[in-house]
Amino acid sequence: MSHQTPLGSSMPQANCLDLWREKNDQLVRQAKVAQDLDLSLRRQQLAQDALEGLRGLLHSLQGLSAAVLVLPLELTVICNFTTLKASLAQGFTEDQAQDIQRGLERVLETQKQLGPRLERGLTGLWNSVLHASTVLPQLLPALHHLAGLQAALWLSTDHLGDLTLLLQTLNGSQSGASEDLLLLLKSWSPPAKESDDPLTLQDAQGLRNVLLTAFAYRQGLQELITGSLPRALSSLHEAASGLCPRPVLVQVYTALGTCLRKMGNPQRALLYLVAALKGGSICGPPLLEASRLYRQLGNTAAELESLELLVEALSIPPSSEVPHFLIEVELLLPQPDPASPLHCGTLSQVRHLLASRCLQMGRTEHAAEHYLDLLALLLDGSEPKFSPPPCSSGLCMPEIFLEAAAALIQTGRAQDALTVCEELLRRTSSLLPKMPQLWKNARKGTKESPHYPPWVSATYLLQGQAWVQLGVPKQAISEFSRCLELLFRVTPKDKEQGPAFNCEQGCTSDETLQQLRAAALISRGLAWVASGQDTKALQDFLLSVQVCPDSEEAGSEG
Repeated sequence: MSHQTPLGSSMPQANCLDLWREKNDQLVRQAKVAQDLDLSLRRQQLAQDALEGLRGLLHSLQGLSAAVLVLPLELTVICNFTTLKASLAQGFTEDQAQDIQRGLERVLETQKQLGPRLERGLTGLWNSVLHASTVLPQLLPALHHLAGLQAALWLSTDHLGDLTLLLQTLNGSQSGASEDLLLLLKSWSPPAKESDDPLTLQDAQGLRNVLLTAFAYRQGLQELITGSLPRALSSLHEAASGLCPRPVLVQVYTALGTCLRKMGNPQRALLYLVAALKGGSICGPPLLEASRLYRQLGNTAAELESLELLVEALSIPPSSEVPHFLIEVELLLPQPDPASPLHCGTLSQVRHLLASRCLQMGRTEHAAEHYLDLLALLLDGSEPKFSPPPCSSGLCMPEIFLEAAAALIQTGRAQDALTVCEELLRRTSSLLPKMPQLWKNARKGTKESPHYPPWVSATYLLQGQAWVQLGVPKQAISEFSRCLELLFRVTPKDKEQGPAFNCEQGCTSDETLQQLRAAALISRGLAWVASGQDTKALQDFLLSVQVCPDSEEAGSEG
């Protein structure tokens, strides 16, 4: 008859407690069986069934008045439910925070201490519960387990102040104790589990190890970004020595390589990058860092080879790793930050880097091919479209078109350059009637972008240069004239708005327009010379000196 006792009976008896514990253990075993299956619907269904079973069990337990006899099991069920839910969702939610809070309130209910304590917030609630546990030592293992989940939630949401206070309380620290989170995590020693304790998906000691590794890595990465290199090196070494899954270890080794490179130790940096490349299938960040290292060493061939390998790596769809039904290090790491040295960008961004580096190093034929591959990638819809104004990645479509056309002209592929320019003009020509209004709005500070005229005029300039290369000076002169017509119709942007065209560092908007005008005038002057019209050529050369008197090229032609 005892097996028919309802879970929600008002007076929990030992036989009910045994049934609840047996149910918890069965659901934990089910989740672990699901964990061992391949990535499949069956695996997901078993895990979801276990989650719902734990939810129902927790609902039954919390339908009774809080009882010290039942609390160790109840808190363990909360821990198992929270762990499985967070791992399936790959993150924590507000519901899980409320489940943890409800568990703490249940502990205080047994001590008749609920009420004013809640005014002190969740941190105050933890203080009250951990002080109450001094008279309830049987709750300590489950409370430390729950505290590990609270710590994971706070770390993942950057509530580091709350996390520090919690760890100080767990360690029994007095006022004025260390606020070094890494030291506090190392000092935390959760009570060992007893053999007859309810089963758990992950124990407190395992959570503590995950927290230690995750925080050491997060701290090391932040110190690396801010330039605190010796401290970053120490934190990253701590992360590498901990419980580090292979994907995270690749990131840690890459960060160590970056740190050592910046500290002037390229050989040791290279060793870590090699280890990172051997550590798993995620090879994007170490390859990008290797290219930076070789660039610093002046090894252009190795730099470009690293970028080519990175392009290949990013072209392969990433393989899906089966997540464990545990709180893992990856779950506690922040979202990738573009400012991070481990951010390798998209395939199009890396292709652009490779193409531009080839162009800078004089490998124009390779640069041209890479630019054409980049344009094909961007235009076939497989990559997000870049908006005309410079986007957060630093890339924008018109600039890429212009760089591609310039590379093609340098390799003698004038006809291909014309095709690229025509495609760019086709995409921006609809803006031409709006140009005067665009510049008027720009001066008024409205949001409409005034970036278009420099792009369009630069396109006409490149078309003219392509026609010169093809030996058609008349057509070249026509393109240069169209370029100049646009350039003399626009007004420079305010300097604080940044450059209107992708020019060398330090070039202001005024200087950009001056240089474009001077280049167009000199190019048209040379075309006039080729056509035998020296008087017109001289006029353009003299005007170029007036437009941009600091231009060495204009001075030499004048």
